[in-house]
Amino acid sequence: MTDERSAALILLASFNGGKYLEEQLASFLAQTYKRWNLLVSDDGSSDDTTDILAKFRAEVGSDHEVTIVSGPGSGCTDNFLSLIKRIPKGTSLVALSDQDDVWLPEKLEKGRIAIESATDGEQPVLYCASSFICNETLDTRTASPAFRRDPSFENALVQSIGGGNTMMLNGPAIRLIQAAAQEVGDVVIHDWWIYQIITGCGGTVIRKDIPVLYYRQHDKNVIGANSSIRGKLHRILFVAGRQFSKWNEINIAALSASRHRFTPEARKALAYFSEARHGGLIKRLKALYRSGAVRQTSKGTLALYLACATRKL
Repeated sequence: MTDERSAALILLASFNGGKYLEEQLASFLAQTYKRWNLLVSDDGSSDDTTDILAKFRAEVGSDHEVTIVSGPGSGCTDNFLSLIKRIPKGTSLVALSDQDDVWLPEKLEKGRIAIESATDGEQPVLYCASSFICNETLDTRTASPAFRRDPSFENALVQSIGGGNTMMLNGPAIRLIQAAAQEVGDVVIHDWWIYQIITGCGGTVIRKDIPVLYYRQHDKNVIGANSSIRGKLHRILFVAGRQFSKWNEINIAALSASRHRFTPEARKALAYFSEARHGGLIKRLKALYRSGAVRQTSKGTLALYLACATRKL
């Protein structure tokens, strides 16, 4: 068995993923970094997912610890939050995983090296990378788009830039999100919330524009990629639509639950962003400006101000 305190712990949320799961599990075995264990939370699968997981656990034997638990049965985000709460004390490295991707062999190694190079071990660090966006059979591969702006809480307020399937966290970041997970109610999506919490608390976010996995697109994806022209247009229209406003309401409540952990700058940005959703036009626009909230592109930021002006923020 790989020692759980020094190994990378892979968190896998599963639900009726039998069609692609074996390929993902095989990619774990192909990792160049061999010191990993696996914690799976299955959300009530009715296909052969749990059989595949049990077979995998038997096959790896004592080389890797594979733990399978029952999820809350309330969707992908809640399932990942339940996994976060289950991370064993003393775990120093965590990697999040979807059930239908295929990891490139150096995924864990690249993330581990990047995290260790960025800190003395005391600072919370979140690592994320890009992906090869693929069709269902992994034949068509396009690198996910690069982001222009550096990661920040002001960006995290209005945009998620790191796919959860690429995310890795060090020990201090793990302890931080575990504590925040005990405080939070509803969350829009776990990876966006993690980005917000880490930046809000002054942690370091490393975003590498190097693909580390094949991100499979199919009709049962919870959230698909937005690399196409249609996807980019959808994002701009989404910011100016009512759904974005609903998400902001959920995010503000979720972040307010942990604001006592935030830096003074992040608390101020959150307060101004909340103010930007109420009052008269000039007051709203001034509050949004003072919050510093910004998306990765000028068009996206313009759409943000349009949403504010039309009471859709």
